[in-house]
Amino acid sequence: MKIKHVIQRVNFYVCAVGMVLLLPLMLLTTGDVVGRKFFARTIPGAFELSEYILAVFILLGAAYTQQVKGHVGVSFLTPRLSPRLQIICRILTAFLSLFIISILVWQGWVEGIRERTVSEMLRIPQSPFRLLVAVGGFLLWLELLIDLVHSIGQWQGRSS
Repeated sequence: MKIKHVIQRVNFYVCAVGMVLLLPLMLLTTGDVVGRKFFARTIPGAFELSEYILAVFILLGAAYTQQVKGHVGVSFLTPRLSPRLQIICRILTAFLSLFIISILVWQGWVEGIRERTVSEMLRIPQSPFRLLVAVGGFLLWLELLIDLVHSIGQWQGRSS
């Protein structure tokens, strides 16, 4: 499927953007801790910046984490089910996840458009970060849709 490949490539590169932000986050945190410990001074706005960078990192990485099946899962019941029932459970889980993420995308968009506040110290607008909830959620929704299509294909006896 060409569209599947495109979605997965996009999610990979979006995740890479989020990963690139980890280095500045680590440097900022280290600088803040060293400044506090040895010079009794902190970096102004370091906490705010850390919050925003961490939010970007998490939101941009959620879809790729789904793609590589890296999200935490507990499977103490499903391995005991027949393979057909396991597929049905995956289909139901995908439908429920798509529904929940749809609400997240919708509300992320609504809140992002409505948001007019800025951060306290650095006066950074919060709307781009609220909109990022919708963007990251939509990318995650696409990955879940790929999983659903794959599971339905398995249920119908096609190995895709």
